[in-house]
Amino acid sequence: MPPETGAMLELDLRHALQDFELRVRTALPLDGVTGLFGPSGSGKSTLLRIIAGFEAATGSVRLGGGVWADSEAGVFLPPHRRAAGYVFQDARLFPHLDVAGNLGYARRRAAAGGPGWDEVVAALELGPLLARGVERLSGGETQRVALARTLLSGPELLLLDEPLASLDTGRKAEILPYLESLVARFGIPVVYVSHAVDEIVRLADRVIVLEAGRVRAAGSTVRVFNELAAPIAAPVFDTPSVLEARVLRQLPELHLTELECHGQTLTVPQLAGRKRGETLRLRVRAGDVALATLRPSKLSFRNVLAGRLETVTELADSAFAIAVVDVGGTRLRSSVTRQAVAELGLEPGMEIFALLKTAAFDARDGEAAAD
Repeated sequence: MPPETGAMLELDLRHALQDFELRVRTALPLDGVTGLFGPSGSGKSTLLRIIAGFEAATGSVRLGGGVWADSEAGVFLPPHRRAAGYVFQDARLFPHLDVAGNLGYARRRAAAGGPGWDEVVAALELGPLLARGVERLSGGETQRVALARTLLSGPELLLLDEPLASLDTGRKAEILPYLESLVARFGIPVVYVSHAVDEIVRLADRVIVLEAGRVRAAGSTVRVFNELAAPIAAPVFDTPSVLEARVLRQLPELHLTELECHGQTLTVPQLAGRKRGETLRLRVRAGDVALATLRPSKLSFRNVLAGRLETVTELADSAFAIAVVDVGGTRLRSSVTRQAVAELGLEPGMEIFALLKTAAFDARDGEAAAD
């Protein structure tokens, strides 16, 4: 059952593990998807386990008006008394039960008011799989069943711990549309752990960046990724920028979709099912953005964004620099050589044109070339 409007997940925690200490103090709106992002060992999964009650920590965990843990008051609810549904990397289905048996077990233990059987089975397209043994499921099918089982338990909060980490690219593309539809369909807020930028950009409305057990940044997904001076765990070419765009029209005869981004036009391979006016996010890698001091013409590149050069930062012991271009208030990063910086005379404040080679976006079609 979804939490009340305006409810918050409040965390004030300290947890020591050998030479590692997690310290988090934050409040998360219980709507949409909150991403927990950071490199391996940053404390993401540990924080999720504390929220779920699998580990105890000093401090408190509160959801809405309920107290799940408060070390000072001596309160600690075990996992089965917390209205949280947890999906692990490895799914952890019952091997002696078929798909229907796994789902039925969760439904029998659920509190009243949770999602219905038919709705969940339809949402995750599990009808043809109900009689199948879990050992005969693919990786993507296994995670869909795990999601359905968790939904049928009637949670107020979904905790997803890198649910796509064990899947190959094809299986990830299969399950991502189901994940992005869950909140809209069932109204249950999600905390989503991942170290994959593309997953967070596609799914998360807001993000908390953890590094070495501390909150490095928090806020809307677009703002956080665009304002991080040195994004975590990203080689220079993969340093991401995030653009918000709106669907202008479909061009079926050309198999293209036209988008509007800060008053400028982008064209990408067709995004089937996306409607006029719908908003999506584009993840653009720094290595896929070229720069020009004059608007180019007669190029295969179709996507050119005009902006103003904000900064140019040369990287120590490297041939490269990161240029940041302000496009309508959004920071777009480009990886360029120091030689190019010198020959083009790149200086902050000058008008610049960014040529987008490839964009990865949060649409169910996966990645698309934007040449």
